[in-house]
Amino acid sequence: MPSQDPYEKLREFLDQLPLGYPRTESGVELKILKKLFTEAEAELAALLIPVPEEARQISERCGVSLPGLEEKLESMSRKGLIFRVHRQGKTLYNTAPFMIGLYEYSVDKMDRELAELCRQYYEEAYQTEMGASNIPGFKVIPVTQRVDADLVLFPFEKLKEEVRAARKIAVAECVCRKETRLLDHGCDYPRETCLSFGTAAEYYIENGMGREITAEEAIKILEETDQAGLVHAGANTRHLANICNCCPCCCASMKGMVTKGHQKEKYMNALYEAVIDRESCLACEECSTRCPVQAIVIEDSAVVNRDKCLGCGLCAGVCPSEAITLHLRKDRQEPFKNTFEMGLAILKGKKENLAKKNNGPSLGS
Repeated sequence: MPSQDPYEKLREFLDQLPLGYPRTESGVELKILKKLFTEAEAELAALLIPVPEEARQISERCGVSLPGLEEKLESMSRKGLIFRVHRQGKTLYNTAPFMIGLYEYSVDKMDRELAELCRQYYEEAYQTEMGASNIPGFKVIPVTQRVDADLVLFPFEKLKEEVRAARKIAVAECVCRKETRLLDHGCDYPRETCLSFGTAAEYYIENGMGREITAEEAIKILEETDQAGLVHAGANTRHLANICNCCPCCCASMKGMVTKGHQKEKYMNALYEAVIDRESCLACEECSTRCPVQAIVIEDSAVVNRDKCLGCGLCAGVCPSEAITLHLRKDRQEPFKNTFEMGLAILKGKKENLAKKNNGPSLGS
């Protein structure tokens, strides 16, 4: 029987999305929702769907009175509780998942209490949920110029073209690094580094969560974060919507690989891999020190563990003998066409992995 509690109803609703919102024994996930939503807001948020709709459509579909509905939806979207988009003079609203969504949109509301709740939820359930499908939600985008010369268009040059073509660009503070600093164990990496483009950028700018910047400013941020040693990761789709500049100590995805030893495929799609020219390698250890996921060891020369390698290119950027280049992986998985296709793949992957877990090994396996 469905719960009548508005927060539990919202939790159940959010848990049906590709990247869900699972229950915990402690109930910390409900404490997060109560911190973010009023009861009335939780009730309304659970009525939305992933497809953007006008207030009139939501009213007709759910049987909710139209007077005042648009005002409530607008207020909630301004708080980062639901998503809002403008199309052809119309304002449309749709649900926001916990991640990427409610968590990131809480960057300005993140205080010590919310940081503690989010950290607890990550440890109890959400890290497992993030990797439950074995479908990475992010793709790694190398910025280094040390890339296999056979490529027609280097990845950073292609990325710069996409950035310059974006109609709107925003930069916001990294919510992951803000959270860890509030809990007194953050890092010294730059914080205003999260880039969004197009519709997502408009949402951040209109809601005061981020500031508008030019394409050249965005490219400069990418270059500076690369020099700082951050991994550039965008949604695992062909369309440019966002770029996170991630550190191994705070990033929700990278912590799973670095601190828990999880396979990278659970979180990040590595399209490239670092290749060492052993004759040129000086075994100086610059690359192994630079690697954010400890994928390089030094023997007679540097040796790359391709199962761990993200293809981020940070190692190539510091190699004094230019012995490292990035090559496209022959076994790479191409990014999805769009977020809808990726969402379906995540749901399918979760279902298949759950079935395997419940059924156990088959006879003869």
